[in-house]
Amino acid sequence: MSTLRSFPTRGALVRPRRNAIDVAVIAGAAVLLWGLVRVSEGAAAPFDAVTAPSTVSTDPADLPYYAARSLLRMFVALAVSVVFTFVYATAAARLRRAEKVLLPVLDVLQSVPVLGFLSVTITGFIALFPGSTLGLECASVFAIFTSQAWNMTFAFYHSLVTQPRELDEAARVLRLSRWQRFWRLDLPGGMIPLVWNGMMSFGGGWFFLVASEAISVNDHDYALPGIGSYVASATAQGQLGKVLLAIGVMIVMVVGVNVLFWRPLAAWAERFRVEDSEAADAPRSVVLSVLRRSRVPAGLARVFGPLVHPVDRGMAAFGLAEYPLHPSPGRRRAGDVVFGVAILALVAWGLAEAFGYIASTTGFGEVGHASLLGLATFGRVVVLVVVATLVWVPVGVWIGLNPRVSRLAQPVVQVLASFPANFLFPLITAGLVATGIGLDWGGILLMSLGAQWYILFNVIAGASAIPNDLREAAANLRLPRWLWWRRLILPAIFSSYVTGGITAAGGAWNASIVAEVVTYGSTTLTATGLGAYIAQATGTGDAPRILIGVAVMSVYVVGLNRLFWRRLYALAERRFSF
Repeated sequence: MSTLRSFPTRGALVRPRRNAIDVAVIAGAAVLLWGLVRVSEGAAAPFDAVTAPSTVSTDPADLPYYAARSLLRMFVALAVSVVFTFVYATAAARLRRAEKVLLPVLDVLQSVPVLGFLSVTITGFIALFPGSTLGLECASVFAIFTSQAWNMTFAFYHSLVTQPRELDEAARVLRLSRWQRFWRLDLPGGMIPLVWNGMMSFGGGWFFLVASEAISVNDHDYALPGIGSYVASATAQGQLGKVLLAIGVMIVMVVGVNVLFWRPLAAWAERFRVEDSEAADAPRSVVLSVLRRSRVPAGLARVFGPLVHPVDRGMAAFGLAEYPLHPSPGRRRAGDVVFGVAILALVAWGLAEAFGYIASTTGFGEVGHASLLGLATFGRVVVLVVVATLVWVPVGVWIGLNPRVSRLAQPVVQVLASFPANFLFPLITAGLVATGIGLDWGGILLMSLGAQWYILFNVIAGASAIPNDLREAAANLRLPRWLWWRRLILPAIFSSYVTGGITAAGGAWNASIVAEVVTYGSTTLTATGLGAYIAQATGTGDAPRILIGVAVMSVYVVGLNRLFWRRLYALAERRFSF
C-alpha cells in the first residue's frame, strides 16, 4: 500500500525575505539624514545686516547646493503649515465663538501679500537671532509659510464643516474626546483634500521663492543661498542661459519631489476614502510599494507602536473633553455678548490707531488713490477666475474620474503647478517688449501662472472623492451627458470648487505683487494696479503706503469673500455635502 509523501509546510506561504529592499530603504533614509545635516549647516552661518550680500553667485556648480537649501526651506514651511492647519481649522470648525473671529482673520491673512509679511517680520526675526543667518532663514521660511498655509487651512476647515451628520452624531454618542475625534474622524475624513491642497500649497511656495530668498525691504537687500535668489541674480545680470539652466534644475527637483513624496502620499491617502465599493484602478506608487514590501516600517511599528495607546489615553484625559451631545446655545448667550464686545473694542482700537497713523503721514487722499488702483487689480482677478473656471473645471473632472489618466497627468500638472512661474517672467517680459503688449493685459497671464492651479487641483480632488457607487449608479441609469453634469458632477465637486475659487482669487491678489512689476536686465514693465503700488512701497521702505496698500487689498479680498465666496460655502454646506 502506497503512502502519500508529506512535505514540510511551515513557512510555505511566507514571502521570501527581501533583504535588498530593506537595504535600499535604510540606505535611502541614511542619505536623507546626511543631506539634512549637510544642508542645514549653512543655516546658522555668521550674519551682519549691514554687510550681508545682496546677491549670490551664479556659478552653475552651486546650483545643486542652492536647490537643496531651497527644498529644505520648502519642507520646513510645509511642516509648519500642516501644524497650523490642524490647530486653526479645527478651532474654527469646532469652537462656535472662535469661528466668528478666525474665519475673517483667515480672510485677512490670505489677502496680505508675502512682501507685506516680510516688511513687518524680517526685522524681528533678525533681532531674534543676532549675528546668525538663522534669523534671515526664519524670515524666508515664514514668507513661504504664508504662501502655503491659507489654502490648506481652508480645505481642511471645509472638510470638517461638511462632515456627514451621522458620523458627527456617532462621535458624540461614543463620547470621543476632542483628541480622539480628531485622529479617528476629522483627519481621516479630510486627508484626501488635505493632500491635494498640500500639493497646491507647495506649488504656491515655489511661486514666491524668489521673493522669499532675494528679499528687498526697507531699502535693504538680502540674499540667501537658494535657487530663487540664483534666478534673481541671473535675471538682474541679464544671463538668460543661466536662468534656463535653473529652470531645468527646477523641473528635475519638482518631478523628484512628486515621485518620492507627493505620489506615494496621494496613493496612501486612498485608504481613507469612504464608499461602499472599491475603485477598479486605484492610484499606485512605486515608492509606496517598496515601503510596504520592506520590513523596516513594520520594525519601527513594533518599537514605537506600544507608545501610541498610552499617549492617546493621556491626551484624551488631558483637558480635552468630548463635544456635547446636545449643545445648548441659550446658556452661552451672556458669554457671546461679552465675547462680541471684547472683539469690537479690539477692532475699534486697531482702526483708531491705523487712522491716526495715516492721517499724520500721507493723509486719507492716498487711500482713495490706492482704492482706484485696487479696482484695476480686481478686474484682472475676475477675468482670471472666470477663464480658469471655464478651462480647468472640465479638465479637472476628467483627470479626477480616471485613475489611469491621473497617474499620467498628475506629474505634468504637479510640474506646471509647482513650477515657480516668475522664473519665466524674464522670458515673458522679453516677449511683451517685442510684441508691444503692455503689462496691464500681460499681467493677467502672469497672475494666472501662479493662481489658476488652485481651481484645477481642488476640482481634481473633488472629482476623485466622488464615491464609486454613485458613479456606477449614474452609469447604470445611463444618464445623458448634461444630466450627468447637472445631477452628479457639479453638485459633487461644488464644495471643492468653492475652496479652489476662494484660494485662487486670494492667490491672484497675492501674485499681483510680483506680476504687476517685472524686470529683466535694464527693462522694467509696470502695470497700473494695487500690486505694483505695494511692491514699490515695500522696496523703498515706505511704511505708510505699505499699510495703506495692504489694508486696501485686505478690504477687497475680505469683501469679495463675504459677499460672494462665503455664500457659496454656505450653499455647499447646506445642499451639496455627502
